[in-house]
Amino acid sequence: MKVKKVKANIVILGSTGSIGRQTIEVVNELSSQFRVYGLSAHNQGALLAEQIRNLAPAKAVVTNPDYYREVAAMVDAWEGELLAGWEGLFALVTDPAVDVVVSAIVGAAGIRPTLAALRAGKKVALANKESLVAAGEIIMAELQKGTSARLIPVDSEHSAIFQCLQGVMPVDLEQVHLTASGGPFRQYSIGQMKGITPEAALAHPTWRMGGKITIDSATLMNKGLEVIEAHWLFGLPYDRIKVVIHPQSVVHSLIELVDGSLLAQLGPADMRIPIQYALTFPARKANPFSRVDLYRLSDLQFYPPDFKRFPCLELAYAAGKAGGALPAVLNAANEEAVRVFLAGGIGFLEIPRLVEQVMNEYERKINRKLDLETILAVDDWARRRARQLLSG
Repeated sequence: MKVKKVKANIVILGSTGSIGRQTIEVVNELSSQFRVYGLSAHNQGALLAEQIRNLAPAKAVVTNPDYYREVAAMVDAWEGELLAGWEGLFALVTDPAVDVVVSAIVGAAGIRPTLAALRAGKKVALANKESLVAAGEIIMAELQKGTSARLIPVDSEHSAIFQCLQGVMPVDLEQVHLTASGGPFRQYSIGQMKGITPEAALAHPTWRMGGKITIDSATLMNKGLEVIEAHWLFGLPYDRIKVVIHPQSVVHSLIELVDGSLLAQLGPADMRIPIQYALTFPARKANPFSRVDLYRLSDLQFYPPDFKRFPCLELAYAAGKAGGALPAVLNAANEEAVRVFLAGGIGFLEIPRLVEQVMNEYERKINRKLDLETILAVDDWARRRARQLLSG
């Protein structure tokens, strides 16, 4: 007698964002293996309603209560359960029926649901780097409790390192190299950067991403956050985590072994590939997504980063090395600065200046015990202080 294969139930947090939408594409290709059990969105109610109608999940969450009735009216024929607010989100990620949680909420808002999913023993495909940037110590402590919880990186760079490390003994690893495209302003002088507009900064040369992460890529803050994330994911000190500018975005990252050998993961600039790997790990599955044509790779370039022109990267290294709650300050101040930059309120070069000022002010504060409440309180303080400085 054949045993019917049970599909794994997936929850997609931030399903209306770039990673969320691409995750749905992956799940549609692997429909024999996965089922979308739950979705969540904050502001894009119409798109969430469309996803609900198309996918018929068991549950969905509107974390912004202001949009709850709007979404409910658009899915009145749907037989699933529509939840509201953050309590609804926590109920979704801890649901016993859920097998995998894709954490794709943008920013520090993803910390609590990511931690809740891990505490519930879920496999988490992590696309929310801020969870590890601000609360890496807490999250890694949760993983070390020996429960069924697992954390698989989705970011292309960390996925590349994770893939390269399979079968490598820890004692054989010398260091890792995170690649960065350099963004659209890689060759700009500081003088040219003064006139950068939000529209220009949103035009990433190789990747298709959401607005906030695209700006972070232009300032290299995204790479700085990834350095901190790599520290927690792979247990490496910061002097063994390097950044290399690679404009072609074909080599997604490398590991360097003690004998000088380099292992790299290459692929197209297509986030669906690391998303699929995170969902199916340790297995690999075929897909119809894009492929790299080796015969067209005539020129792959690698350069050291310029910390002077892109000070956000240096600020991230400094925050990571200082530890404690300072990475949370870095992240919160950056989120506020990017938000105001996108609205046209400050210039491109003001982003690192604001982040540095808030960091410097926090360094004079006394650190308390590092728990989730402290991290969230520090996050709140940094946001309020950034807003005060921006309005001053």
